[in-house]
Amino acid sequence: MDKKVLMKGNEAIAEAAIRAGCRHYFGYPITPQTELAAYMAKRMPKIGGVFLQAESEIAAINMVYGVASTGRRVMTSSSSPGVSLKQEGISYIAGSDLPCLIVNVQRGGPGLGGIQPSQSDYFQATKGGGHGDYHLIVVAPSSVQEMADLTSLAFDLSEKYRVPAMLLADGTIGQMMEPVVLSEPHDPVFTEKDWAVTGTKGQREHHIVNSLYLVPEELEKKNFERFERYQAIEDNEVRYERFMMDDADYCVVAFGIAARVSKNAVVEARKQGMKVGLIRPITLWPFPKQALAEAAKQVKGFLSVELSMGQMVEDVRLAVNCSRPVALCRRTGGMIMSPDEVLDALKKLAGGAES
Repeated sequence: MDKKVLMKGNEAIAEAAIRAGCRHYFGYPITPQTELAAYMAKRMPKIGGVFLQAESEIAAINMVYGVASTGRRVMTSSSSPGVSLKQEGISYIAGSDLPCLIVNVQRGGPGLGGIQPSQSDYFQATKGGGHGDYHLIVVAPSSVQEMADLTSLAFDLSEKYRVPAMLLADGTIGQMMEPVVLSEPHDPVFTEKDWAVTGTKGQREHHIVNSLYLVPEELEKKNFERFERYQAIEDNEVRYERFMMDDADYCVVAFGIAARVSKNAVVEARKQGMKVGLIRPITLWPFPKQALAEAAKQVKGFLSVELSMGQMVEDVRLAVNCSRPVALCRRTGGMIMSPDEVLDALKKLAGGAES
């Protein structure tokens, strides 16, 4: 039987990253993800890894850029305003086709906002928060177990496709404690990449990591090639959970802590005779568009449940091609909706859809 340990979400990310072979961490403390950096500060020196508290979030992401260019597994973590500061560096990393992991444990905004949980960085994460045409692979855990599991997955997918990955959590999942089964630790196995800048040793031609293309035709060609990889990710790496959807008349769409609240609302709705199900995106990019499009053939309406003023709801509407009504249940500023609030929104949706 697998041994379970009680861990805080932020610490589960850190331990999972180490077990996935990450030996380089660069970050800067900010609530509500500081426990992740503190954990790395304790563990990395003991295993021959590198922990460095940078002088700023901008410095941290550029240190990630440097290590990523050597082909080693590297990560940084922050919370909403800190991730905003990293956006230029993230764009550079994406433009250089480098793998890495960026963790965002979200807090309220805009600006400094507050330190309570939020999901209002959805647009920033899924639409490319920096300049240019690019995507990040974005995974969204809804439990401490998934904080660990999706950390490992994000590293694997990032390396497979040479696309930076982001784990987009919220402050609640980062701070809560739950039992976790961790993967067996293994020493990182480094395989020389045919693009990594590790020194030629006089035995091969130079590798150049670069995001600058002054000839327009070259930059266009590079962007076209990059989007072919993005299409492969959309074709092969979409992940989502279906809950009570087989006979559902209404579909709730939610991720992270909002999905946990929504599951309780779905169960209660069933008790009251409403046929309601849930689709929980696990990958926010690539978004489960096809799953929602298929659900639209079955259900009478959708309810997007978010800790924001409404962001994912736009992707839900696009996915169903406006063929069904899509309503929004929202809390913001660090507030979390209750199951009763979700249930009330479902009843209102049902009344409108059937009138």
